[in-house]
Amino acid sequence: MDKKEWYLEYEIKYNRPGLLGDISSLLGMLSINIVTINGVEDSRRGMLLLCKHDEQIDRLKSILQTMDTISVTKCRRPKLRDRLAVRHGRYIHSDIDDKKTFRFVREDLGLLVDFMAELFKKDGHKLIGIRGMPRVGKTESIVAASVSANKKWLFVSSTLLKQTIRSQLIEDEYSPENLYILDGIVSTKRANERHWQLVREIMRLPATKVVEHPDMFVRETEYKIGDFDYIIELRNSEDEEITYETVDKSEFNQDDGFSMFDF
Repeated sequence: MDKKEWYLEYEIKYNRPGLLGDISSLLGMLSINIVTINGVEDSRRGMLLLCKHDEQIDRLKSILQTMDTISVTKCRRPKLRDRLAVRHGRYIHSDIDDKKTFRFVREDLGLLVDFMAELFKKDGHKLIGIRGMPRVGKTESIVAASVSANKKWLFVSSTLLKQTIRSQLIEDEYSPENLYILDGIVSTKRANERHWQLVREIMRLPATKVVEHPDMFVRETEYKIGDFDYIIELRNSEDEEITYETVDKSEFNQDDGFSMFDF
């Protein structure tokens, strides 16, 4: 029988010397292997475990519940968020009311890149939106995650170096293995109908699409926020407000630095 992975997380109520050793010894007696261990925010510790039988985990939980020095907060088959929490020592925070919205600050760029890379590795159609103010690191994080996921990225519209809008792709660029990046503001403010025909073709591909400024994108198109599988918010700080007051200013409306690719 193949071994199964489990995620165990507990909060330390009283951090006495030897506590981790006692828990490690208990896991050893139950023939449960520790794959990874790390502190997970404040006074919590997370572990990825490996064992053959569910009964081993049941016995572990029943014993840990008798310990007054810790409180078990999670014991389950690991989710993506659990794996990243152990890897980075912090949790990805999601919106309380909208579970598909995930929030990051600039100091979490490593965690964000890993999170997006795992999403990019999954096959099939995925529509991901990323919100954030200019120069917070949105495009750079998308590109870095693409490299980590071994995906070829294509800018359909972008402001990374200069304003770019594609109105056509060459044959080998239509691939479910590619990752397509759009800037919702550039597409809605500067694009022509040929560009939108291309966008609709790309949206039908069983591939990953990432849209920067998804709120502007849906405001001017037939697409809806509900069409997005994930919404990512990236801020410079926790209390930063994401606004679109600069949309009508020079950043998106000057002709300088604008180019149109047309194959």
